[in-house]
This record gives sequence, structure tokens and C-alpha cells, in this order.
Amino acid sequence: MKSLTVEQTTDMIIKACDAIVEDKPYLTEVDSKIGDGDHGIGMAGGMEKAKSMLTEKRPFPDINSVFKMTGMSMLNSMGGASGVIFGTMFLGGVKNLEAVSELDGHLMARIMRGSLDSIKERGKANLGDKTMVDALEPAVVALENGNKEDLVQLMKEAKDAAWQGVENTKNYIAKYGKAKTLGERAIGYQDAGATSVAIIFDAMYEYIKSLAQS
Repeated sequence: MKSLTVEQTTDMIIKACDAIVEDKPYLTEVDSKIGDGDHGIGMAGGMEKAKSMLTEKRPFPDINSVFKMTGMSMLNSMGGASGVIFGTMFLGGVKNLEAVSELDGHLMARIMRGSLDSIKERGKANLGDKTMVDALEPAVVALENGNKEDLVQLMKEAKDAAWQGVENTKNYIAKYGKAKTLGERAIGYQDAGATSVAIIFDAMYEYIKSLAQS
């Protein structure tokens, strides 16, 4: 499978929204270990709003609009740092991008690279700081290095890289958020933001895989 239509892309993002909402208790549990414990609630709320808007406003004229609607919905409904950062995950990649009607491996890599660059510019976090970047950056590298003609395999490699990134956060001392105050006591615990990124990539992969098999 090489690409998704605008409608399929909309469905893929809705699947990601559903996955975050479903994993709200898990994300709350992860965040309560070293954070404020509200990450799951915030993410689920943002994704519920995004799903509602995607469903209500479809069909969209292009891929760009799907990502923009998702990002703006999260930004406006979540508030706080998570709202800005996860809103940017969907907004940053399509900023200044010409209107496109197909999402293939090349475009997925380009969008996610734009997202990563925007997030790093805005949040100043880098790999190893125990943030969402620790899952997103490996996923982006996997997208850029993988076979872009096979979207299923490409997304599998990206989601696997994201989950490995989550695992790696257990070894890091946090540089941001409440976990920063824990110092070395945060070691051994995974980052909630990175976990959300991996869940999103996992859901996108599962949707694309199911399409290819149908």
C-alpha cells in the first residue's frame, strides 16, 4: 500500500483519537508516577474534541486541513503545555505545505519532520530530556530511512521506533515538568508524553494495516 486518500487520512486520525481516549487510564497511571497525573485526562479531552470536529467538518478538501483541524482542536481544548505541544504535532508539519490530496510515505516523513522541528523549536526539548521528543524523533528517523513505497511497513517501523523511544525514557533524568524536580528518582519510569506519541503512531499503523488487508 502506497498512499491514503483525504478520507482515509481523516479516518486514520480518528482512530488515533480513539486510541488515546481508550488509553486514558493507562496514560493517567504513567503520568501519576512522576508527573501531575493529569496527562491522560488532558490528552483524552483534546482527542475527543479533535474527533468531534473531524467527524462534523468532513469531508476535507486536502490532507493539510485534516492535520490543521486536529491540531487546532487540541490546542483550543487542552490548554497548558500539552495542548501547545500536541497541537503543534499536528499543525507544525503542514505549516507552509502546499495543498495535497494523497498521503504517501514521502509526505508522512516530511510532515512528521516538520512537526518534530516545530516542537523542538517551541519546547526547546531534545532527545534524552524525557519528553515526547524521545518517541517522536526516533519515529521520524524511521520514516525518513524506511521504504516509502510501502506505507504499512514504513509505519510499522515508525511505531516500533516510537515504543523503543518510550522504553528509553526510563533511563533518562527529566529536564522539564514536575518530573524535573525528582532528579534521579525519575529514572525507571517512562514519560507520559512519549507514551502518547507511541499510542498515536501505533493506532495510525493499525489503521493502515487493516486497510491493506481488506
